[in-house]
Amino acid sequence: MTSVVRVSSRPLWKQPWVINSAVTTASVLVCLLLLPSRIPGMELLGVAPHWLLIWVVAWSIKRTQWQGAVAGLVLGLLQDAMTSPHPTHTLSLIVVGVLTARLQKQRYLQEDIVSVALIVFAMAVIAETVLALQISLDQLLSVDSLYPPLGGIWLYHQRIALSSAILSSLWAPALYYPLNRWWDRYPSEP
Repeated sequence: MTSVVRVSSRPLWKQPWVINSAVTTASVLVCLLLLPSRIPGMELLGVAPHWLLIWVVAWSIKRTQWQGAVAGLVLGLLQDAMTSPHPTHTLSLIVVGVLTARLQKQRYLQEDIVSVALIVFAMAVIAETVLALQISLDQLLSVDSLYPPLGGIWLYHQRIALSSAILSSLWAPALYYPLNRWWDRYPSEP
């Protein structure tokens, strides 16, 4: 029995998987550009929304844990390239991608805007906690650490985590809804 391979008459740049890849890449680039920006009204106590975290949650909701981890790894490396590699954002975004995918597999979440906002809120707190743990570990292990004492780290963490969680969860629907609609309409399989 021979298998039949269909050859599309469309040019490569008009293939659905190429267009989907371009839109996905463009959405990551937009998030990377928004990350360092401090637009008036989008800031709370000096903290802006964590756009890459929102993107990882939107990506991981309908995907496997492995795909969520890879998305967290790639976006974490991109964020570390834009900022500082210590503490690494990669670890926190991997944790976010895996946990979000596990929530879907456990059927704890429904797919509505409120559920996504709550997931983003919880994941922002978890991501900031992972960063605070890395900073605390550095402060404990390094004699010449530039970080404040542990009490100061965790006091600052509370403010950052809550501000980031509130803003990220409020802005999550603005990123999640169009991306989710796009990914539903144009699946990524070639």
